[in-house]
Amino acid sequence: MTTATHNNLKDYYGKVLSHSNDLQTNACCCDADSIPAEVKEALKLIHHEITDRFYGCGSPIPPVLEGMSVLDLGCGTGRDAYILSHLVGESGHVIGIDMTDEQLETARKHINYHTEAFGYAKANIEFRQGFIEDLKAIGIADNSVDIVISNCVINLSPDKESVFREIFRVLKPGGELYFSDVFADRRIAKALRDDPLLHGECLSGAMYSEDFRRLLAEVGCPDYRVTSKAVITIDNPEIKDRIGFARFDSVTVRAFKLASLEDICEDYGQSAIYKGSIAGHPHHFDLDDHHRFYTGKPMLVCGNTAAMVGETRFKEHFTVTGDRSTHFGAFDCKPVPAAQQEPSSSSCC
Repeated sequence: MTTATHNNLKDYYGKVLSHSNDLQTNACCCDADSIPAEVKEALKLIHHEITDRFYGCGSPIPPVLEGMSVLDLGCGTGRDAYILSHLVGESGHVIGIDMTDEQLETARKHINYHTEAFGYAKANIEFRQGFIEDLKAIGIADNSVDIVISNCVINLSPDKESVFREIFRVLKPGGELYFSDVFADRRIAKALRDDPLLHGECLSGAMYSEDFRRLLAEVGCPDYRVTSKAVITIDNPEIKDRIGFARFDSVTVRAFKLASLEDICEDYGQSAIYKGSIAGHPHHFDLDDHHRFYTGKPMLVCGNTAAMVGETRFKEHFTVTGDRSTHFGAFDCKPVPAAQQEPSSSSCC
């Protein structure tokens, strides 16, 4: 499984980088303003050595986590994994996966610290060394995980198809993939993909958005949703010249393991009402960048959206009316136009 790409990344994240400030671009950083309030509160409890060595491009921490089993792919020193450990509660369980010795050493060193900080009688988190392309090799069973997250790591993988196949293998039916990553508006040339610096800075391994759509369909997920998207600015002139004219975006995506999903939005006359019962979301809940459910207000939805809120862990928080017995044709379900998207800040988390 180990490739030259894996070895380059181990060196970059294990030896070259010792602090988030060592990054030469802001691609592997996130806008602090995008972090939900409950995550900010959890961050206050995380040991500074963990946060000092954080490399991520978003905040892929979804709501409704109490009691969930969560897998963090490419967990690094464990910042997101420890946030999840706090949010899932003592009855939940978190597994962090990484291939880099130095990162895992730091993550494991602080298990007892966080167990005490969270007031738990025993740890609800563990870290395993392995490759995100082969979760079976490190004992992650079929249909065993409620949620898979990843923060700016899948772009680094030399075999993204295997990564996504493994994700949907280990997710339970109705489970969710929620991840932030760097996407490109075109395919990146192989010579650039082989550049260790550009790869380590999360640029040259970025997925072309249309190839990502096709890949997810191939592994059995015909519909995914973008929850946020922001333009990445490259302030390093040398790197900007080397990477060419490609545009990069930091994108947070959610996708569900649901057999009922179709490859376009279809109209079955269904509607959904949000109950306002998700912690931290009393007035509205955003499923994605074009579905904001206001508390108590019926909203017409396509069959896929009805399944996403009615056949997953969100079902207790929604009332879905109607079924798929009558089809009314395609459903006009469009994302937010690109013109409404805002550039990301250059500040790191």
